[in-house]
Amino acid sequence: MNFFSIFNNYFFKMTWLNDLSRLIVEKILRIESATVLGNALQFFIYDVAKIFILLVVLIFIISYIQSFFPPERTKKILNQFKGIKGNIMGALLGSLTPFCSCSSIPIFIGFTSSGLPIGITFSFLTASPLVNPAAFLLLLTIFGINVAILYVLIGMILAVIAGMIIELLKLEDQVMDYVKNVKGVNLECSSFTTKERINYSLKQVKNIAKKVWIFILIGVGIGSFIHNFIPRDIISGILGSNNPLAVLLAVLIGIPIYADIFGTIPIASALFDKGASIGTILSFMMAVTAMSIPSMIMISKVVKIKLLTIFITLVTIGIIGIGYLFNLLQPFII
Repeated sequence: MNFFSIFNNYFFKMTWLNDLSRLIVEKILRIESATVLGNALQFFIYDVAKIFILLVVLIFIISYIQSFFPPERTKKILNQFKGIKGNIMGALLGSLTPFCSCSSIPIFIGFTSSGLPIGITFSFLTASPLVNPAAFLLLLTIFGINVAILYVLIGMILAVIAGMIIELLKLEDQVMDYVKNVKGVNLECSSFTTKERINYSLKQVKNIAKKVWIFILIGVGIGSFIHNFIPRDIISGILGSNNPLAVLLAVLIGIPIYADIFGTIPIASALFDKGASIGTILSFMMAVTAMSIPSMIMISKVVKIKLLTIFITLVTIGIIGIGYLFNLLQPFII
């Protein structure tokens, strides 16, 4: 076993935590872990603990990185780039923001009101919920490094292309008037000290954990039910690669759900174990994190219906295409 496999097992997959959860079920709850109930409880305890550990560590690290990129500094960086380079930078910086579209909208308003090209702001808005360090590391724990890297690359490409198309269509008039008229506020703060960055990161951990804990419990509960009570044949028959409509079905199921990457991971893990295809699972995750109805309602407050429709269409087509592409590549990357 190479160093990466050992590191992955202990620090990402946390095999030691799985052993500990089994001991809790058997020694404390006094339920045999080999039974359906015991296995379901072990799955629930292990996944909840693992995700919360990863959540604390990842949000702290990401928030520490974010402390170097306040909105005003990000805007200044993006102002230096035009055309496709601007879209690429918008997608890259969007990947450093929090975990859902809603949290990116205030920054989007600031970018738009300051005169940044609309295509760059939409590359930012598209990449923000789809591609971030948390998504990469969590996908790494389930599907391996090949899928995690390919997911990030293709997600970035989708964000860049969506922004470029919106820019080419010249949809500046489709942004709400009040957004354009918001007076720019200089959000550049003095340089943080290391202690201030740590305090900021700890505060972000607390704030985000308070927002997502319920989604994690719900996601793990659904994952545990799928993992232990739904036969593999049913899952693989509906969401497996042999069903040509599986990706479309996953997107339709995912859109009404409002969660973030932490809430979708346990469901994705359970579906994968039960035989769902990788592209179908990723399409479901992307639909939940990027295209949920609550997120679209939030975006509708800052753009008009034409731009919203084009944005939804572009991202939905992209997600579906990514799903089918991953299904085709599955034999080579898993």
